[in-house]
This record gives sequence, structure tokens and C-alpha cells, in this order.
Amino acid sequence: MDRPGRIDVHQHIVPPLWAGALAARGLDSGGWPIPDWSPSGAIAMMDQQGIATGVLSVTAPGVHLDGDAEARTLARAVNEYGAEVVKDRPDRFGHFASVPLPDVDAALAEVAYALDTLHADGVVLMSNVHGRYLGDPDFEPLWAELDRRQTTVFVHPAQPPMPRLPGTPAPLADYVFDTTRTALDLVLNGVMRRYPNVRVILSHGGGFLPYAAYRFAGLASIAVDPERNDEDVLRDLKRFFFDTALTASPSALPALLAFAEPGHVLYGSDWPFAPQEAGTYYNHHLETYPHYAPGQVEAIDRGNAEALFPRLAGPSLSAAVDVR
Repeated sequence: MDRPGRIDVHQHIVPPLWAGALAARGLDSGGWPIPDWSPSGAIAMMDQQGIATGVLSVTAPGVHLDGDAEARTLARAVNEYGAEVVKDRPDRFGHFASVPLPDVDAALAEVAYALDTLHADGVVLMSNVHGRYLGDPDFEPLWAELDRRQTTVFVHPAQPPMPRLPGTPAPLADYVFDTTRTALDLVLNGVMRRYPNVRVILSHGGGFLPYAAYRFAGLASIAVDPERNDEDVLRDLKRFFFDTALTASPSALPALLAFAEPGHVLYGSDWPFAPQEAGTYYNHHLETYPHYAPGQVEAIDRGNAEALFPRLAGPSLSAAVDVR
């Protein structure tokens, strides 16, 4: 069937300077190799997968690789590279700006530059930065500014502060765990309650948050904060948005759709770190799932993202794409 192309909120960019910085330090993405990337390669993939626009972000380990000064320089270079890609093809690309946490002052400065000068579509945050999770009280000024600007924030997992399972790259298990961990940290530290104007997208269907949300809500009110009842915690957990990257499987997709609020599920591919074959597999399940509410599949493909990214709203910026 033909319909307006998808908006992919979980698509990665690999700026050459960033890839070089990782290579110089012997780093990769949690044991996962850094793939080649080019705008033309991304567009070719999108044309094959029924994607009109990819909102690009740098993946783990982000831009704070060692010192604060180097992180500020790398964040600026990464964001300017992404802005140039978008400027050349605004119909096919958007981008989330990277910030050099845990340096909060530098992160605030980069948010201002990226949103006001580069016109980024939002901000990407790693799930933890050198072991510090996103509900850390020291990060409060950043959340306050993101809330003031009504920013869309994309949370991408990083390696948690523990050894990886032997022979197991972090994307296989640890990334799913760390997304869940930082989401719970944001809720239990009150960030989601205090800053209602921030729209937070969790990668990979929120890890195992949808599956375990009622467990979290019930136990948190007993063991963490007796002043908050189950419904309070659950309400904050339901504020999150979720992408479908590596998640639209026969078991995970029903759980995600059962938990997420209407309008809170967004299409994601995780390309090029997830191979195109994975995109084909998960797209098939997205397209053939038999229990959608009327209009829900179109909302996941595009409509829900249009609400978060106003410049992408309206008719598809490219021709309708065959997404069979």
C-alpha cells in the first residue's frame, strides 16, 4: 500500500570527526563496531524501508569521551556536521543535538547554540554519563532549560557502569537494561513530574519498562516514596514516548501498545547500527500486526512524530513510499 513515508526518530549519524575520536581512543559503541555512514547511503536505505525523514543522532558513547574541554569541542563539531546534513536535505533529515554532560554549564550552552543557531529538532542524551544517570540532581538546571524550551529529548542507551557479560556486546542486553534504569531514575527522582513540557523518547520500546511498569509502580510506592501511590508513579512512567527500533516483535509490540499512551509510539530503525535486514524484519511485524486501533499504524509511522516535530508536520516532504 502507498502512504506518506515514515518519520524515523531513531536513526544514527556517524560524523567522521566523531568516528575518528573514538578510533583514537580505542572505543566503539559498547563492543559494537562503528559502521560507515553517508547521507546518500542513508537515503538509499530510507527509500527501501519506506522512510521519508530520519531524525539523526550520535549513539553511545556520546561526545564526553574524556575531559570537559574535549567534550565541548566534539559536541560542537558533531552538531555542526549534523546541521549541514539537514541543511542540504531538510526533506530527508532532522537531527538531535549532542550535549557534553556531565558538564552542565557546557551542556546548557550547547543546547542554546544547537536549538537557536543550528535549529536542531531536539536533544539526544545518553542514558548514563560515566555512571551518572539522568535523574541526577546536578542535572536539574539542564532539565529546567529543556522544559522551558519545550524540547523533545531522545534518550539513547549507553553501557551501564558495570562489566559487560563476557562475549556479549552491550546492545544485546545492557542497552535494554540501561534504558529501563534511567527511565526509572527520572521518575523516582521526580524529573518527569517537575518538567511536564519536556517530551522524552525512550529508545527500543523503553527497554523492559512497558513489561515491568506495574511492578515498578507498586514497589516504588512501598519501598521508595510512601507519599506517592501506585497511580502517581504509573502516571509519570506513562509520560514517556517510545520508539519501535528493534522492538516490533510478536511479543514486544503487544506489550508496548498495551502500555503506551495514545500518540506515544514512534517509528524507529536504529540504522546503521542495526542492519537493514533487521529493519525489514521489524517493519514486516509493524505492518502485519492484526490488533491496531483505527489509524494507529499511520500514527506510529508518521502522525505521532509530526506532533513532536512541527516542521515535519503536514503532507509527506517526499513522495509517497511503497511500504508493503
